[in-house]
Amino acid sequence: MSMRWLILLLLAAALAGAADGPARAQIAAPRLPGGLPASLPERLPVDPDRLQDDLRGRAERALEAPARLRDLVRRSGGALEVDPLGWPVVRGEIVAVDLSAAGREAALRAGFRVLREERLESLDLAVVVLAPPRRLPLARALDRLRDLDPGGDYAFNHVHAPAGAIEPAASPAPAGPPVAAARLRPTGPALGLVDSGVDAGHPAFASASIVQRGFAGPVRPAAHGTAVASLLVGRTGAFTGAAPGSPLFAADVYGGSRSGGSSTAVAQALAWLAESGVRVVNVSLVGPRNALVEAAVRRVRARGVVVVAAVGNDGPAAPPLYPAAYPGVVGVAPVDARGRVLPEAGRGPHVDFAAPGAGMAAAGDGGYVSVRGSSFAAPLVAGLLVLRPGGGEQSVASLAAAARDAGPPGPDPVYGRGLVGLDLRVAPAAVGARGSLRR
Repeated sequence: MSMRWLILLLLAAALAGAADGPARAQIAAPRLPGGLPASLPERLPVDPDRLQDDLRGRAERALEAPARLRDLVRRSGGALEVDPLGWPVVRGEIVAVDLSAAGREAALRAGFRVLREERLESLDLAVVVLAPPRRLPLARALDRLRDLDPGGDYAFNHVHAPAGAIEPAASPAPAGPPVAAARLRPTGPALGLVDSGVDAGHPAFASASIVQRGFAGPVRPAAHGTAVASLLVGRTGAFTGAAPGSPLFAADVYGGSRSGGSSTAVAQALAWLAESGVRVVNVSLVGPRNALVEAAVRRVRARGVVVVAAVGNDGPAAPPLYPAAYPGVVGVAPVDARGRVLPEAGRGPHVDFAAPGAGMAAAGDGGYVSVRGSSFAAPLVAGLLVLRPGGGEQSVASLAAAARDAGPPGPDPVYGRGLVGLDLRVAPAAVGARGSLRR
């Protein structure tokens, strides 16, 4: 069952209960002058059509994109548009996952065109990107494909953003020379990163082995990816990440492209990381549920790779954000220096751990910056997991056993299975951090 229909059913049950309970009771009749009771019905009238419209409206609003993500469309120069719920998508593209021969034939007969296709061998996943017939809006085109091929798996090519507000400080740095994508043989457990490019020349990475590859053009270092990578494997002076010196394979899904962060780029990045033999992948990005990314995450996990993701910073009432909310993904919420969850942190059953995400330093701008948000809590958990023995779910269980319980006893939707990595927070003053980066 899709998330949209699950919410719709829950709302229906709640409203039906609210309308049905009081209505069953006899309504006390007020008395008119002369002592005669006014005639009132035993049940209040309910308009099924209005109730259905109200339920649908509430369900739609519960799944709408945060307003900040819609700004990506305005800034894209026409490369992006929005889906019916306001989530940014690549203009004019629909993604088919493992498209059947019958589905392809039906799509081509209906006027759809194949823009590109690729087989992600390491995930045994076939991806076909289709363009809709001329003058057919993207949302209607998706519905049309689903009607033509009910058994097919189709989705918009959604765009993922860093887990929080987009600020000028996170703009891509000027393009430098392409970063070599040479393969390295990790000497220890390797980490994977799906983000922007990393400034591998930063002093924090002097002892790190970083291999980068671009999936939206040449690798282009940017503030967000550099900060997240430093919290994974960085080390210099007073600063240290969670797994300092561990080999890092960094997939840049932005590359300065106006449609960077697309679902197709994220799936390609996950396939490359699985092929590279990483044990844990960190994704400090957020977006809506997407069939292609969900399939890629599921197949990466089937290979024993742990996927860690930021739960987002759009507040407790925000809809679940992905990939953190996919089954089996380790979702991480941020806490402050005193171990209290940040008020803007996402909440829900997909929160597995809480870790420092405010009042701490990370690499940036040639030195260090102060960071805040779930983007920066997630890499601390990813680094801790890669150092745990056993790998896979065994490492997650081991970390949970070592976590400090917070909130109500046992797992909860705010702190998950508990607080971890509190000793990994490097105070900004300790490294002379300047400026701030919020994600």
